[in-house]
This record gives sequence, C-alpha cells and structure tokens, in this order.
Amino acid sequence: MPAASGSRSAAARFAWLVLAYVVAVIVWGAFVRATGSGAGCGAHWPLCNGEVVPRAPGLRMVIEFSHRVTSGLSLVAVVALAVVAFRATRPGHPARAGALGAVGFMILEALLGAALVLFGLVADDRRPIRAVVLGVHLTNTFLLLATIALTARWLGDPSRRGWPLRAGRALGEGAVALAGVVAVAVTGGIAALGDTLFPAGSLAEGVAHDLSPAAHVLVRLRVWHPVIAVLVGLGLWAYAEAVRRNVSERLAGAARRVEGLVALQLVAGTVNLLLLAPTALQLVHLLLADLVWIALVLLVAGAVEQAPAPEPAAAPVPGAKLVR
Repeated sequence: MPAASGSRSAAARFAWLVLAYVVAVIVWGAFVRATGSGAGCGAHWPLCNGEVVPRAPGLRMVIEFSHRVTSGLSLVAVVALAVVAFRATRPGHPARAGALGAVGFMILEALLGAALVLFGLVADDRRPIRAVVLGVHLTNTFLLLATIALTARWLGDPSRRGWPLRAGRALGEGAVALAGVVAVAVTGGIAALGDTLFPAGSLAEGVAHDLSPAAHVLVRLRVWHPVIAVLVGLGLWAYAEAVRRNVSERLAGAARRVEGLVALQLVAGTVNLLLLAPTALQLVHLLLADLVWIALVLLVAGAVEQAPAPEPAAAPVPGAKLVR
C-alpha cells in the first residue's frame, strides 16, 4: 500500500533532524582532535580504558567518551532513518537507496574512527599515515552527509518515481564541483592537524615553518589549503551562477545559498589563519564546511534532476541519398 504524503513529510523532517545531529557529532569530533583528547580512552575500542563506562575519568577521557556515545547514537539514528524511509516509500523509491547508503557510510565511519584509536593515530601522534587516514575519514564523512541530505530531499517528494540522478553533462559538472569541495576539506583537515601538532607563535613564524624544507610534512602540506580553498571557492561561485542561468531559475535560492556560504567560509578561513586557528574558530570553520557541502549536494541534485534531457538524434529518412 502506498505511503501517505503526510507520513512522507514526517519522514523528511526526521531525516533533516538526523542530518543536523550528525553534523553536530562531526563538529564535536573536531573538538576532540583540537584538544588532543583522541587518546582519552587509551588504546581501547569500543571500551573506554577497558571499561564500558569509565570511573573517575579525567577531562580528556570525558571528552573522548562523550564523542563515542554521541557517535554511537548517530549510528542508531541513521539506522532508524533507514527504517523510516522504507516504511514511508514504495519499492524503488530513491530514498531507500539513499538511506541504505547512509547506513553503510556510517558503519565505515565507525570503523575508521576505531582504526584511528587502535593504531594510535590520535593525540600527539605525528606519523604521516595519520594524514592519509584523516583524508579517507573526511571523505567518508562527506559521503555520509550527502546520502542523508539526499534521502531527506527525496523523502520530501511524494511523487518521486525512479532514480532521479541520470548520467549527463549536469552530473559531470556537479561531480567536479563536489570533488573540489572534498579536496578543500581534506587539505583543511590536514592543515588543522598541523596547526594542532605544530602551533606557531605568530603568522610570520607559521609561514616560515610552512615554507621550510626541514619542516615536518604535515606543516609543509598545510600551505596548500588556503590556495586550493580560494580557487575552489571561485569555481563554486561560477558553477552556482551557471546552474541558475542555464538550468532553472527555480534553483536561484539554492545557488545563492551556496554562494553565500562560500563567501562566509572564505572570510572565516581568513580570520582563522590570521588568528592562528583558535579551537572555537576551527569548529566554526568545520561547521561552515559541512554546510557548504550539504548546500552544494542539494544544488547539484536539483541541477541534475532539472537538466533538459538530450535531444535524440534525428532518424535517417528512408531512401535519402548522400549529397557529395
């Protein structure tokens, strides 16, 4: 029996709430890293210091343990979202695939977090492999946010039929824009890690460290983040304007949200750089990065869904002769 539109609307609201909660958990995870609390529970996972609930914990243990609890609840929330999506939609509805994708990425998110702890890639660890795992972790996080956001979008459309994202020029252009944001996020995560492990006393000292061939690789890599961020930011502005002009004026609001968030993020990044990345501003910077990504995912989805279908090639006229 088809689900009622009211049920689907309630399901969409629940999906947006799950998305907001997962974003909050991600930002709290950044606080764990920024405060060096990743080893607060020792080299134990899923237990904390060998206990289900630690007794007489210190501050870092409290921070890490609270992150594990909220992360566990986010897994429960995403599984609940999948149940809600299946109950609210017919077989073949794309929200079902989106919700299942979110469950998969959430499980992988937990496994990557466990790997960071079990391999000691937390707190003051400076091995370059930490940056690699961090990059994979951030990419998976963005894919998780994308699947939840798309699930929420699709649950809000009671007339949805079939798979909405078809291959074509619009999808290719959107994929390039999304890949650019992932690149900015990964380099930003590495830059934030470098700021945490190798804090500078002044902006001039930080730049000197970045350019020194004797500096640690995490320090030398962080110089690329602002360069890539500015280039990608300009590209996102151009992409959003092109979508608004060439695809549909109905996407003007979504395009302006992307442009406004990108502008705000560039300002926040500049202030973050000038103030030597204080923890509070790092969290704001990450929150804006998540919001830019979600807004872009929704814009790309709208552009792909509303892009005109390619015109079929004209059939040859029977009996027509080639003119030489």
